[in-house]
Amino acid sequence: MLPSSPAVVAAAAVIVLFVLLVAVRRLRAPSAEARESKRAHEAARERDPPVEIGETYEFGVTELTDHHSGEEVAVGKVEGFVVFTEDIPGGLSKGDVIRAKVLSFNEGRTSADATFVTKA
Repeated sequence: MLPSSPAVVAAAAVIVLFVLLVAVRRLRAPSAEARESKRAHEAARERDPPVEIGETYEFGVTELTDHHSGEEVAVGKVEGFVVFTEDIPGGLSKGDVIRAKVLSFNEGRTSADATFVTKA
């Protein structure tokens, strides 16, 4: 039979509460991928963009996604700098190499918007 003094019950309750708090904290902690994304974003804010407005760049499509404009855009990177490319043709796939003309930077200059020029 387990001791049931108030001190033992209180100590057990504190231990259970501590274990629950640790478990909740681990479940709510950002994933390794989220931490890496945040680190890359912060690093991008500390450097000048490796692209210039009006210039055309060639890069591989890393993903296709819906942009805030509602259109599907191609996402790629130039020297680690994210470029969202609009006006993409149908049939474009992840891994395709494209050329795109940079139109603008986002707030903070951590990514750029571009328009599709041609498939490389």
